[in-house]
Amino acid sequence: MWKKVKKGEFVKSARTKFKKFNNMSDFKAFYEKEIKKKLMDELKVKNPMAAPRVEKIVINVGAGEAVSNKGALEKIQEQIGWIANQKPVITKARSSVSAFKIRKGLPIGVKVTLRGKNMYFFLEKLIKIVLPRFRDFRGISDQNIDTHGNLNMGFNEQTIFPEIEYDKIDKMRGLQITLVTNTRDREKGKKLFEKLGIPFKA
Repeated sequence: MWKKVKKGEFVKSARTKFKKFNNMSDFKAFYEKEIKKKLMDELKVKNPMAAPRVEKIVINVGAGEAVSNKGALEKIQEQIGWIANQKPVITKARSSVSAFKIRKGLPIGVKVTLRGKNMYFFLEKLIKIVLPRFRDFRGISDQNIDTHGNLNMGFNEQTIFPEIEYDKIDKMRGLQITLVTNTRDREKGKKLFEKLGIPFKA
């Protein structure tokens, strides 16, 4: 399916689908003009290049079902593509696991790494649209931030994202999202996420 799409066509069609979200502000400008300076002042950082920031966002979906269902990866790739506004890549098993009939090199997942404009667009959508859609949402546990200041979030189903139409998917699938920062420090990472508007449990 994906190899039939010419260069640039996927992004163009994805942006058309995202048209209803285009009224969102420039989140990168919001970070540069407001958040960055506050973080530098509070953390006493003198070098602007060392200011805490999100460097990339990684979206992962494992698909063990691909061992027996060859069409699963294509469906996952399409759905994650709409969510991320970027074409995902197929990930392969690094080693064989006989108990699960997985051979080294077998396609078993989908991954996409967002940077730059796409990353900020996705980050704003995540904070302003996706997280508030959770029923009785009271914030994310700060235990989801690792010792390097990265935030890891697991979602049980892809339908929490507004691009996915429930009646048009074949099945529910979970996904893992990691916000990777340059902080290399848990507390600095949390401070950055709080300034960006990510709510944490009290």
